[in-house]
Amino acid sequence: MNEIVIISDIHLGSDVCQVDRLYKFLDKIQTQTLIINGDLFDSWDFRRLRKDHWKILKKLRQLSDKIKVVWISGNHDGPAEMVSHLIGVDFVNEYLVNSGNKKIVVLHGDIFDNFISKYPLFTKFADKIYRLIQRYDRFHNNQYYYSNLAKRNSKTFLRCSEQIADRALQYCKDKNCDIVICGHTHAVLTKTSEMVEYYNCGCWTESVCSFITINTGNVEIKNG
Repeated sequence: MNEIVIISDIHLGSDVCQVDRLYKFLDKIQTQTLIINGDLFDSWDFRRLRKDHWKILKKLRQLSDKIKVVWISGNHDGPAEMVSHLIGVDFVNEYLVNSGNKKIVVLHGDIFDNFISKYPLFTKFADKIYRLIQRYDRFHNNQYYYSNLAKRNSKTFLRCSEQIADRALQYCKDKNCDIVICGHTHAVLTKTSEMVEYYNCGCWTESVCSFITINTGNVEIKNG
């Protein structure tokens, strides 16, 4: 039994959400607290939710009757207070954890992304292109080869991920915390600065899905 499990960037309503894998993961989860670290939804057009996507929300409702479930606001989630009540979870901007002798702050990480605020139209366009590449990979059973290749070779993406990590580390220091955990970039990443640790828990939209466990102050990234 884990103290805490963190998942992020599920993007229900998108064609690239790994919904079957996520349902199996949630069905077997063993934790006292589940944190959804932003972007549970891809957009607020609920017409895009398929039947199997609604099953995820039903599963979260069932889990919330047994364990604590926290939903952290992501840039795709919008004003989710009403939906959070329907599925029985707390909806917050960030969440503080005390585990072992560690103080941990968990937040989505979009507040550290200056690129979105500076270039909103380009960001939306690039996001649509990336989703099309992911859809192509999925249709042709390419194990997300081209989308992963695009991500690895995007200097803007790599630079953005590093900048978000650096800003998150500074935010963590300012709050006198030991560890900060983000999502948003969809990229598993760890970084340390002046004894402060940064973790990114990846996403559930690609062939390798990932999650984070926290036990007695120890943070681990695992594949789902």
